[in-house]
This record gives sequence, C-alpha cells and structure tokens, in this order.
Amino acid sequence: MKKPEQFELRKPLTPEQKKARKERREAEARMATAENAKAAEEFARNRERLRAERLAREAGTAENEKAKLGKQANDAGES
Repeated sequence: MKKPEQFELRKPLTPEQKKARKERREAEARMATAENAKAAEEFARNRERLRAERLAREAGTAENEKAKLGKQANDAGES
C-alpha cells in the first residue's frame, strides 16, 4: 500500500480541458439518449407486432371453436 507521500497530486484542469471534457460528456449523453429512444421505439414496434399476431391467432381460434360447435349442433340435429 502506498504511503500518503507516494501519491501524485492531480494537476488542476485548464479551462480548455474543462470545456473539452464537458463537450465530450454532453456528446456521450446525447448518444446514449438517442440509443435509448431508438431501443424504446423498437420495443414498442415489436410489442405491437406481437399483439397483432396474438389477436389474429385468438380470432382464428374463436372462429374454429364456433365452426366446431356449429358442426356438432348440425350433427346432433341430423341424428
């Protein structure tokens, strides 16, 4: 472990360095925000696609059930 006198002190940042660091952080934040918005949009699109597929599947299942019930009623009436 280093002793306190072995540590190097940081030099204070110059105004130019502070400005560059601030601009870099802002640019990274904008990129992260854009990536997050894109991911959220893709998620919403996928969720809506899956919902539409599920509703179509459920509607098809309901129609099949109605057809089966109708056929059973017709078969029972014919007997």
